[in-house]
Amino acid sequence: MSPVNSSTRRPSTKRSMWLALIFVMIAVIGLLYVKWWPYYHKAFTAASKHSIGSSILGMEQDGPSWHAALEYAKAYFKSVWKAAVLGILLGSLVQVLLPVNWLYQKLGKAGFKSTFIGGVSALPGMMCTCCAAPIASGLRKRNVSVGAALAFWLGNPLLNPATLVFMAFVLSWKFTLMRIVFGLVLTFGVSYFANRFAGNTEVPASVATVPEDQAKPEHGPFLKRWLKSLWMMIVSVVPAYLIAVLLLGAFQSTLFPVWVSGGIAAIALFAIVGTLFVIPTAAEIPIIQSFLALGIGTGPAAALLVTLPAVSLPSVLIVGRAFPRKVLAFVVGAVVIAGLLSGLIGAWAL
Repeated sequence: MSPVNSSTRRPSTKRSMWLALIFVMIAVIGLLYVKWWPYYHKAFTAASKHSIGSSILGMEQDGPSWHAALEYAKAYFKSVWKAAVLGILLGSLVQVLLPVNWLYQKLGKAGFKSTFIGGVSALPGMMCTCCAAPIASGLRKRNVSVGAALAFWLGNPLLNPATLVFMAFVLSWKFTLMRIVFGLVLTFGVSYFANRFAGNTEVPASVATVPEDQAKPEHGPFLKRWLKSLWMMIVSVVPAYLIAVLLLGAFQSTLFPVWVSGGIAAIALFAIVGTLFVIPTAAEIPIIQSFLALGIGTGPAAALLVTLPAVSLPSVLIVGRAFPRKVLAFVVGAVVIAGLLSGLIGAWAL
């Protein structure tokens, strides 16, 4: 009986390995084109000019407007559309190419090991929070634990190696060090403790945790399963994404008043606004640079250093169905508190 089981299991294992290899190849090629190669050249610009461009925010204090919404959405999506497409593509492919039991064994437990692996695997991605969100959602649908999926989601923007290099050249080593410290705390610490808020449910209720020796093969043609996954990903991501970006863009001048200078009230305001607002990868650097040039204190700037990249209203909406609400509330609250602490330290040390 065992020889039969062994022989029947062997083709399935080989097929899973090939599918996983295909996923890795697509991810590497996509990241090379969208992230790694452009950032390689951008690093030289940051080193020579001590700048990576102008702030994406409009500094006109004219109040909310449809014009501001369109202009911000245009600038934002021009910057992120390639990464957003890649994120949705990988978020759908992770559900059909990577072996569900392998993912569960490596990333499915609520311990720190799974959280650590999830956070480390985020480092090559270098994605903003919205572009990483579809992949985090896809991972949750494949038996990945709350902590591991959160660490992947938070680690992409907060511990982005390219952003840290840009930051060291454009801002200072002090800003970079603060970002690393708070990035590590949020990515690994907050993600790990978020498992406690998930209760006994480590995966969405619609997904059953099946041991490897009891797993049933997935039925249906690969193309059909992938197209279904891709369509569901687009439907759940794009509408909320577009609406939230337009809404935040319309109110950008109200959310970021240039007349604030410093103090605890300003730090608290920027910590909350930075948590809600959405930006492309590394856009926090020119935003902070422009605010400092306008005379806004290092405290509010340091609050944005942590909160702007970590999460946003659109990214929370994207992952809303993948994580329990109390987990998302805990993460958002933790980001705000981290922004407050970062701002207080920044007002004193920067």
